[in-house]
Amino acid sequence: MIELTIDPQIRAIAPSLAVGVVQCDAAVSDSPEALWKDIEHTCSEIKQACFANALAQHGFFQAIEFSALRNLVRCLGKDPARYRGSAEALLRRVMQGKGLYRINCVVEVNNLVSLESKHSVGTYNLGTVDGNVQFRPGRPGERYKGIGKAEFDLEGLPVFADDLGPFGSPFSDSERTMIVPGNLTVSLAIIACSGQAGLEFALSRAASLLSKYAGAKNVITSIRE
Repeated sequence: MIELTIDPQIRAIAPSLAVGVVQCDAAVSDSPEALWKDIEHTCSEIKQACFANALAQHGFFQAIEFSALRNLVRCLGKDPARYRGSAEALLRRVMQGKGLYRINCVVEVNNLVSLESKHSVGTYNLGTVDGNVQFRPGRPGERYKGIGKAEFDLEGLPVFADDLGPFGSPFSDSERTMIVPGNLTVSLAIIACSGQAGLEFALSRAASLLSKYAGAKNVITSIRE
């Protein structure tokens, strides 16, 4: 299993932060209809809860995890109003009735776990990762091409980086480590800025979904803190 460490600067700002990791060998293909039905059911529950109660809707977007990520970004020197974590972005997309894109079974599992847990989740192709990984602040001049996006300025944002540089963040992941069809060794990372509450359940859920819908083998889970 690839070694993951958390940078002391991030640890000092967010002492409760933990990263849950599922590593496995997965068969990446189009999502089966059963997985898409799970996603649609979760989206429907979210919309019903929010539309039925304005306070519930407010609560979704003031979730402690979203606030903890904003605080981390602020303390690293960025304006949190300019950056929306991937979990919050997914939730807002659901609330706006836009639905989620169909990509492949592993990406869909990633998004379902994120919606259910409210944590930013990234899944990476370990065949393109070089060396061990650190969760650290982005350095001056560091950038990468985001998936489906233009180049992303990473300075002062929390990022996953290997020996080649950054490849993922709670905001936008890179094309270098994106999940593509085929038999891959993948790592799904759940970023819990607010602490470990519910993290073990989210890890178990992710491992179960990957096994069910992506034929995951050699599954290993761990929590880095």
